[in-house]
Amino acid sequence: MEVTSDRQSSAAPTSMELDSSAGAGVDKLPPKPEFAALSAQEMDGKVEFRRIPVPPHRYSPLKKNWMEMYTPVYEQMKIDIRMNLKARKIELKTRRDTPEVGNLQKCADFVHAFMLGFDVADAVALLRLDDLYVESFEIQDVKTLRGEHEKRAIGRLSGKGGKTKFTIENCTRTRIVIADRKIHILGSFVNIKVARDSLCSLILGSPAGKVYSKLRSVTARLAERC
Repeated sequence: MEVTSDRQSSAAPTSMELDSSAGAGVDKLPPKPEFAALSAQEMDGKVEFRRIPVPPHRYSPLKKNWMEMYTPVYEQMKIDIRMNLKARKIELKTRRDTPEVGNLQKCADFVHAFMLGFDVADAVALLRLDDLYVESFEIQDVKTLRGEHEKRAIGRLSGKGGKTKFTIENCTRTRIVIADRKIHILGSFVNIKVARDSLCSLILGSPAGKVYSKLRSVTARLAERC
């Protein structure tokens, strides 16, 4: 009986022996290779384009702010940008030294936000932050209004001297553009939802004071979560 037990012990290695042998094998593995990040052209192998149409009422602001738009796009994001006067579009193109593929789409969103009416200082945040979006909707999407009723709704959204719009922007940390019937909101997903709910309440006829109080409670709750 003793002989058989000795044979079994010599034939079957213990768990400690297995662990030590596995550890010895891991130590002998070659080091993990490190490769430099591929550029946009190396990953895709071809040049990509984006074209953003320029509405007629944005020609003058575009001429005035061209260098402020050109500098971050060309120098920081490494994307070629030019104005095609014949087609009336801004054209964007990747370069050999474009560091990331997503830079082209970021620049397209930045230019599109400027065309919607946002200031360059506000729209440039789309280049620097990943969780910013632009959402657009019309007054008719919330409630069908015509004539004087629609004009009064636009007046409620802006407030006297733009007070209501500025208050919603400051509370929700968003930027709002009211372009006739269309409303554009720039911000993070959660903040856009809060601002949109406040604007919809104003369109439906809620007084500004009631919207302010609700906005304060919602923003306080969001601050507690953060």
